[in-house]
Amino acid sequence: MADNDWKARLGMVYSTNPDFAYDTGGQAEEQTLPPERQELRVWLDRKHRAGKCVTLVRGFAGSDQALRQLATLLKSRCGVGGTAKEGEIIIQGDFRDRVVELLVKAGYKAKKAGG
Repeated sequence: MADNDWKARLGMVYSTNPDFAYDTGGQAEEQTLPPERQELRVWLDRKHRAGKCVTLVRGFAGSDQALRQLATLLKSRCGVGGTAKEGEIIIQGDFRDRVVELLVKAGYKAKKAGG
C-alpha cells in the first residue's frame, strides 16, 4: 500500500517511461558513532529561558533514537526533566559536572564548554 501513497507524489509530472520509479526522497537514518568517537560539549545556558539555567549537551552525531536514549539516561541519573531535540540534549538545572562525569563513565569524550 505504501507504493500507492498519492500524497507523497503531489506535484509530480507524468512520465511515459514504463520503467520509471518515483522516489519520494525519504531521508536516510544517520549512523550513530560509537561513544569513544563522539566529542560532546556540555554548556550552561540561560538565554530565552526566563533566567532559569539549563545544561546543554551538543555535538552528538547519530540517530534521533540514540539521542533520546542518551537524554533519558542523563535525565534519570540527574533526577530532573529535560528534552532531546535538534541534535542537542537539554537538562533542566545546572548539572554540568554531573553530566560530564556520566558521559565520561559511559565512554564518551565530554568536556565543559562556555563560561
